[in-house]
Amino acid sequence: MGTDLATFLAIYGSLLDGTLTGWSIGGAEHTGIGGSHGNYETDSSPVYADLNQYGSNEVVISQFTDLFNLQPNAATANYNLEVLRDFRGTRFQESIDKNPYYTYNPIGGILVSQAAFTFIYRFMANHSAANPEGVLNQEVLKSFYAITGDEPSSFVWNKGHEKIPDNWYKRNSLDAYTIAYFNLDILYFEETLPQILEVGCNQGKVDTYDQISVATLSGGAYTAQSVAANPLCFVVATLEAGAASLLGLPTGSLGSLTTAIEGISSALGMTCPAITDLNLTELKACPGFSLYGGPTAPVAPGAIQD
Repeated sequence: MGTDLATFLAIYGSLLDGTLTGWSIGGAEHTGIGGSHGNYETDSSPVYADLNQYGSNEVVISQFTDLFNLQPNAATANYNLEVLRDFRGTRFQESIDKNPYYTYNPIGGILVSQAAFTFIYRFMANHSAANPEGVLNQEVLKSFYAITGDEPSSFVWNKGHEKIPDNWYKRNSLDAYTIAYFNLDILYFEETLPQILEVGCNQGKVDTYDQISVATLSGGAYTAQSVAANPLCFVVATLEAGAASLLGLPTGSLGSLTTAIEGISSALGMTCPAITDLNLTELKACPGFSLYGGPTAPVAPGAIQD
């Protein structure tokens, strides 16, 4: 991971869900990634549960199996970005179809949920001189997710046994995954999935998803077209304009967050237009917007589980 992306994620995580100087993987609400639902940890994950669909954010075997089955030939399987883009579209729609409280906000949606997909190939692939971009085969994928079983029908998730596979080699440090690189991957997803750069939510029932205009949300500072051209700029501007109210951050922590945000703008090589009139009214009306929490939560009435 590039230093710029790693620095932003570390600062953002420690401010949002930690002690302001550090944080953990586990933990209750506001103390680690497990308790950061809707911001650092979010719905429509590749293989983890939507929080209010299942009442937890643990692995759902049926979701892992759906991903696994996209490359059924063990000899040629490679879960690359093209495969993951297709699966991203599947999971986005599945959350709409099954999670009454599905909320897709500028940070947890446009930024975080894309990373959940792109990071799989960009960091889990096994790299070699012959395959410098990496190959992510079935066994490597299963190892990273602690899945055992020879066939999908016998798959079992072994919580806590996620493992870097034997004979596995990370990406070249000269080809670090930076913020600019990540932004390009989001744009690659958007080519076939324009809905991932719009904000919206279900209205308390499945299949009631309404989009929220980014122009309305940003007070006219951004349009759907400008977000599609540079999605991370919109996320940066939203963070700058509404970190205290949107994320519940203490005012004293905003200086460090500003530094991290400036790192994104610098990495993108541009100054992102500021949002001076952030309008969160429609977003806050989403039933799932204020249900920040985890790692467990009530199951939403009408949620559909596999």
